[in-house]
Amino acid sequence: MDTNDPRKSRLGEKTRLVHAGRDPWEQHGFVNTPIYRGSTVLYRTYDDIKHRRGRYSYGTKGTPTTEALETAWTELSGAAGTVLAPSGLAAVTLALMSCLKAGDHLLVTDSAYNPTRVFCDGFLKRFGVETTYYDPLIAGDIAGLMRPSTTAVLTEAPGSQSFEMQDIPAIAEAARAHGALTIMDNTWATPLLFPPHERGVDLAIEAGTKYLSGGSDLLLGLVSANELAWPALRRTFDQFAMCAGPEDVFLGLRGLRTMALRLKEHEAQALAMARWLEARPEVARVLHPALPSHPGHALWKRDFKGASGLFSIALQPVPERALAAFLDGLQLFGMGYSWGGFESLVIPFDCTTYRTATRWEPGGPTLRFHIGFEDLSDLQADLDAGFARMREAA
Repeated sequence: MDTNDPRKSRLGEKTRLVHAGRDPWEQHGFVNTPIYRGSTVLYRTYDDIKHRRGRYSYGTKGTPTTEALETAWTELSGAAGTVLAPSGLAAVTLALMSCLKAGDHLLVTDSAYNPTRVFCDGFLKRFGVETTYYDPLIAGDIAGLMRPSTTAVLTEAPGSQSFEMQDIPAIAEAARAHGALTIMDNTWATPLLFPPHERGVDLAIEAGTKYLSGGSDLLLGLVSANELAWPALRRTFDQFAMCAGPEDVFLGLRGLRTMALRLKEHEAQALAMARWLEARPEVARVLHPALPSHPGHALWKRDFKGASGLFSIALQPVPERALAAFLDGLQLFGMGYSWGGFESLVIPFDCTTYRTATRWEPGGPTLRFHIGFEDLSDLQADLDAGFARMREAA
């Protein structure tokens, strides 16, 4: 189906995921947009090259492959435009650089992805941008932190690792009243579970490495923007030529087609596991916003359409050797710093090393889980054996 057809707005989500950003009749009937590799684009005549006449001009400006994913993600996000970056962190930095300059003030949630903090406290500081971290539970009171030089607010919901929920519409409203832009890292939910631009977000960041990929085999970032933020985002992208690789874009397009189905399975698996863990005596708290026990559950229920496969837990106090015994013997959970793929993962984490606006006091060791597509009974048996090792080592 032609993605410019006005009927597309009435199509269901799964239908749009299958058809957005592709036209088989432009590629000789083949279903998928092929991989276009290249830098040079040829012009037929002197007049064409003089006036840059043509759909494409150079590899860094876009190809049919990148355009297909950009178009699909723009439609899915309800945005004015999308650019692709070579990683999720690259997407974060691109979004920030599109709206900041020397002398500006930036507000960042204290629960942000830690590499984002490293960029703010390092690169941005060197170039004259001051960053203030705020309590993720601040909601509309963020207006009290605004300065004349405040240009942007960077949010993330739920928070990276610690899973605080933020009132994104209230923050966006306060930012807009001040003349600042709202940026959101929306990787946990994707536009399928949280439509960022409908909720007031100006620039939405996604690590396509996670749920867009679904295969743990690519690095990709996406930034979508509304009409207000789009011109500066596109201009910044063109100036940096921060291009994603064509093979990764192709894999992102392939993952897009099944993302809704995978997210539903991740949600069901993770919720079942979170409830099982909540009943374990070794677990002090489960940090999953879709659970009624989570402090941000009401916000999640109001603003989100579902949950993904990522959540955290706080264990009862145990010595480090007991935690090591739990983790080292796991057979089905890999330990690795990513998520969104088909496999289950777990990492230990400690937010106390970088929090500045809030205190992180979980009371015991903390673990972040991503629940994949294995049989739930097998995953639970693996964790049950881990808890036995933990008790024995303690």
